[in-house]
Amino acid sequence: MKEKILETLVADGAEDFEQFLHNNRNKVDIALNRILWYVILVGPAIALGILAGVFKRTSYSACVVISVSMLIWASVDKMILKRMPHSFVPGILALGGMELLICFMNCSHISIRLTWFLVPLLSLLFCDAKAYIGVSILNYIVMGISTWLEATHYAEIRTDFATPLGGFINIFAGCTIEALVMFAAGYALEKATNGYYRIMIGKYKEAQIQHEQVREQLQILESMSEIYDFVNLIDFTESTEMSLREKNLRKLVIKKGQDHTHMTQGLRGQIVPDMVDDFWAFTDITTVPKRLVNRRSIAGEFINIHTGWFRAQYIRVKGEMNRRPDVVIYTIQNIDSDKRKEEHLIRISMTDELTRLFNRRCYEEDIAEIEKKGLGENLALISADVNGLKTVNDKMGHAAGDELIIGAATCLLSAIGAYGNAYRTGGDEFMAIVHTSDCEAIVRDIQNRTAAWHGAMVKGVSISVGYASHADYPDATIAELETISDQRMYEDKDRYYQRSGKNRRQE
Repeated sequence: MKEKILETLVADGAEDFEQFLHNNRNKVDIALNRILWYVILVGPAIALGILAGVFKRTSYSACVVISVSMLIWASVDKMILKRMPHSFVPGILALGGMELLICFMNCSHISIRLTWFLVPLLSLLFCDAKAYIGVSILNYIVMGISTWLEATHYAEIRTDFATPLGGFINIFAGCTIEALVMFAAGYALEKATNGYYRIMIGKYKEAQIQHEQVREQLQILESMSEIYDFVNLIDFTESTEMSLREKNLRKLVIKKGQDHTHMTQGLRGQIVPDMVDDFWAFTDITTVPKRLVNRRSIAGEFINIHTGWFRAQYIRVKGEMNRRPDVVIYTIQNIDSDKRKEEHLIRISMTDELTRLFNRRCYEEDIAEIEKKGLGENLALISADVNGLKTVNDKMGHAAGDELIIGAATCLLSAIGAYGNAYRTGGDEFMAIVHTSDCEAIVRDIQNRTAAWHGAMVKGVSISVGYASHADYPDATIAELETISDQRMYEDKDRYYQRSGKNRRQE
């Protein structure tokens, strides 16, 4: 995978370098053309030298020829540049014009030497070895022609040259050595420069990729910040925190010995008292890295006195899974509405639809919790059963039967009140888990309430009740207490049928 990425980067780098050369040619052509326009001023400059007596063997007419020639040359080069903006042609033409200028100046007895090597050095701006070699060869040829044309002049003014040919050989040999030295230096410079450009373009490409990755990560973080009420980026290596919800991102220093972030410190006073210690332990940043080892995230749910339930979460950003993370994101998200929905669903699943009492499932879970924690001294179970439900259903319909069940549930719930919870465990069967030392008082209250109840379809309701308390049966289990309360409830039911003279089997 890494090799494929590397190959892609190399290919992209090569393509980018070619694009760089393409764009660079246009810039160099423009710069060289601009130099040609400045070269027009060489004519007036030489004229000032003639006037000052510096150039004694040069004429004013040569100055005019230089300026006019360069004006024409620069104009032609400008037109070609417009037609061929990314070609070598305008640049090479401009360098050729400079070569001819130097040659003409040399033939006009204006002594120049190093200026010959300026033209090849200017060609290095193309960052192309072929262009440099071509211009260097052209420069060497023009320099040779110029030296040959001036050989007769040098033979006349110097006594060490017997003939013009001797003068040519002597001078051109020296120029050849200089040309070779300058060519080698320029070629090495071209290679080094191109290598440097390639490296820089490659790094620029990598920087672009990293910049794009960072930009995408920031977009993700910005999207996350819209979901959460607070989003903090915590860097454990730099000991800093930064809120991603702020428009002006600024880092806050986490001082040595500081065990909670600035955001957490601002929230502590808003947590309900019962949860403050748990919240403070969860948000202790000195333990967060250790708790995130081999984990993507850790979360805790707490209650804000102003906004309700919220979830605090630490999410790993950097670092291997089996090591402590270097950077984490700390988020706060309000989940109060979700909690309310969750509680509503739990309440529905634990509630009897008809009577709104707790259902058998809730009763069994509460009994299991009591078995787990142990029976309290004042714990008692109450069993209750509606009398005559079948008769009401058969004679008056199920709507009347439902009214009877609701009436029984209402009386039972009112009598139990704050003593405990009432449950509908079957069609006409009820249970209650209460905490009281006087079960008889509750049973009497149930009987009084049922005696006073009247419905729209049913005149009255009767409930058989039995109970068993842990105080009366200290060695009994919760299951045994339930059996005892049921037995006593059935005994009460038998007494009801005996008093009423009704046939229990018919009901």
